[in-house]
Formats: sequence, structure tokens, C-alpha cells
Amino acid sequence: MGTGGVGKNIDRARKQVEPRLYRLAEAAELLKKLHFVKFDETVELTVNLGVDARQSDQMVRGTVVLPHGLGKSKRVLVIASGEKIREAQEAGADFAGADDMVQKIQEGWTDYDAVVATPDMMKSLGRLGKILGPRGLMPNPKTGTVTFEIARAVKEIKAGKVEFRIDKTAIIHAPIGKTSFEPSQLAENGQALIAAVSKAKPAAAKGKYIKRITLSSTMGPGIGIDPAEVELAAAAA
Repeated sequence: MGTGGVGKNIDRARKQVEPRLYRLAEAAELLKKLHFVKFDETVELTVNLGVDARQSDQMVRGTVVLPHGLGKSKRVLVIASGEKIREAQEAGADFAGADDMVQKIQEGWTDYDAVVATPDMMKSLGRLGKILGPRGLMPNPKTGTVTFEIARAVKEIKAGKVEFRIDKTAIIHAPIGKTSFEPSQLAENGQALIAAVSKAKPAAAKGKYIKRITLSSTMGPGIGIDPAEVELAAAAA
């Protein structure tokens, strides 16, 4: 498909999205209908929040285990010592080691999607901030990736645990699946994410918290979601 063909398809898809707010389940069905490329696109939710991202007491971040995962098991690297290396391997970690793994990363190795570390290894990991930080892979106690509970951390990531955090403009971008998923699976994953974002509301946030929600795929148009409907379901969960 040439670039002109892609452009025409994007325009055609955009025209099928009505200028209104959709229910999440309805938007997921429309998204599947508008899928026009051959590859399995990532489906993402964008959530605009009414917080001031410059204030540390209005930071929004957290994790959620999506009920239907992300369709592709993440390659998990564990940096630990002693018995914890064996625990990581038994829990299904793809790679596990100590300073040898730190060395590999410093030499440019990038063949992993998530990194978990035990607290005693954080001193060694300090050298990796510049490498892992920009990729969003630096282990952090707040997201459960710096822990002695290695087996649990590995299993949660394998089950489809997603991290979310606001960017400088108070927007969260988070994957909730693939276009090959059933609409109901996308809707349930999306609902789980919104419920987790709602729970992470900072006490200092004033006014309307969830301002806008948009569902989109890699190449597809954005579909506006009705925040009131999603928040009601989140409150009932």
C-alpha cells in the first residue's frame, strides 16, 4: 500500500467517526471496523487529566494488571543476587542475573521489555539511569519494580501489568491491547485502566479530574469516549 493509499484510508476512517462521545464498548467496535492496515496495531487510551503536572503533589502514576493482558508477553529482565536469581527464573523471567546483566546493558544490550530489581542491586543500577530512564524501564519502588517479591513482580508483568504516568501536559498514554482483540476485551482492559487512573487521583487535584478520554490505534483516528459513563463504571467496580 503506497503512502497515498494510507492517507486515503486514514481520511475514510476519520469520516466514519461521528463528532460525539462514544461509550467505551461502542468505540472498541468502531475501532475494529476502521482497522485497515495488515499489521496488528496497538490500541491506546489517552486520558487528559485536570491536574497541574508541575506540582509534585498532583503527580499521577501507578500500575494496573489488564484483565486480558496486552497480547504479547513481555520479556522480563531481573537484576538480583543470590537466591533471588533462581526465584526469578522459576517465576518465568526471561533473563536473570546480577552485575553481569548490568554490564551487558552498559554494553548496549536492549533485548527486554521490562526490568525488575531487588533493592540491594539499586546501587549497581545507578549507572544505568541514562540508558534505562529514557526508555521508561528504570526500576522504581512506586511501580513495584524494585522489590524483594521477585516472583510476584515477574508474574504480574507477564500477566499484562501496565504502568501509567502523566506527561508534562497532564496526559496519560497507555496501551490496552491490539486490534486483533475482541471489542469486549478492549473495553474491559480500557475500563480497568480508567478505574486505576481514577483511584490514583491526588488529594490536591481540584475541579474536574478526568477531562477527556480518546481511544485510538497506531494508524487509526482518535475516538472520543464519554468520561461520565466510564467513571460511573469505575466507581461501581
